[in-house]
Amino acid sequence: MTHTEQFKRIRQRSDTSMRRALRREAPSTVGLLVDPEDFAAMRRYRSFTFDDHDVYLRQIEGLLRSLAAQGKHTTVALFDPEDYAAFCAESGIDPDAHASRSRFTAEIAASGPTVEYTGQHIDTLIPVLVSRAARRATWEYATMLLAGLGDCADCGQDIGRAAFDRASHLLMRLMDTAGPGTHHIVCSTPAQSEQLLAVVRTSQDGEGPALLDASEGAEFATVLAVGVALRTPGGVVLRTTAPGAPDRVHGWRLQRGSLLPLTEGEVFSAYCTDADTGEPVPPEQGVEYRAGFDLGADEPEAHH
Repeated sequence: MTHTEQFKRIRQRSDTSMRRALRREAPSTVGLLVDPEDFAAMRRYRSFTFDDHDVYLRQIEGLLRSLAAQGKHTTVALFDPEDYAAFCAESGIDPDAHASRSRFTAEIAASGPTVEYTGQHIDTLIPVLVSRAARRATWEYATMLLAGLGDCADCGQDIGRAAFDRASHLLMRLMDTAGPGTHHIVCSTPAQSEQLLAVVRTSQDGEGPALLDASEGAEFATVLAVGVALRTPGGVVLRTTAPGAPDRVHGWRLQRGSLLPLTEGEVFSAYCTDADTGEPVPPEQGVEYRAGFDLGADEPEAHH
């Protein structure tokens, strides 16, 4: 073997090694069909060769484990067949092609909800992904409603922006007044034909400010802002968990841009009544149902 041939072989091995190293550093995204209906919709494409949803899920789980074993950072995105068909039509690409599905997966990973794969079971991963997708859809719908309200005819102020500022203020007042503990805050408000729901989790150790996930806070404030702007009869429930004490539940009704405290009896009735049938349900053991507390300062005002 000549020196030139030896050099070429060494260079080829080096190139291969570098490509392998780069593959390990390249992140991966897997598009997931979470339910049998979405899976069935994809079977109309000949290039989609799976015919059993349970088998498909097990294969996806195996793929995720394989990618993790290679040291790859992997996320899972919700693959929606209707959105995929619309994406292909708008992009002018063939929906019955592997490359098209890969392109769509990259698109939704960049702009939609994802879940990082850290070794969790597929049956644990799916509910988290569905929940994040539902939260994202609610936030987008609420944002669209606020954006469509326009400006106030009297003062010229953007109604949606003013309502969001008001809702953010109310959320901060809730967090500041709730005290130490881990807090689970739920906002529910009707909007046209939809019932909007948002949840935020926060904790306070009694020393520093309350800890809050920024995206959850924005989603919560947006949903609450819809109720503020449209003057709909929404409500907020706060559940607090603290070491060595029973859980406490407080409630407020949204009225004319303010959160008015519910009485202890109203909180108990709201929590211990089946929302669908109106029938009473037993109270939870170890839970105290308490009146909502005064949120104090009322600025910024809800003018609209």
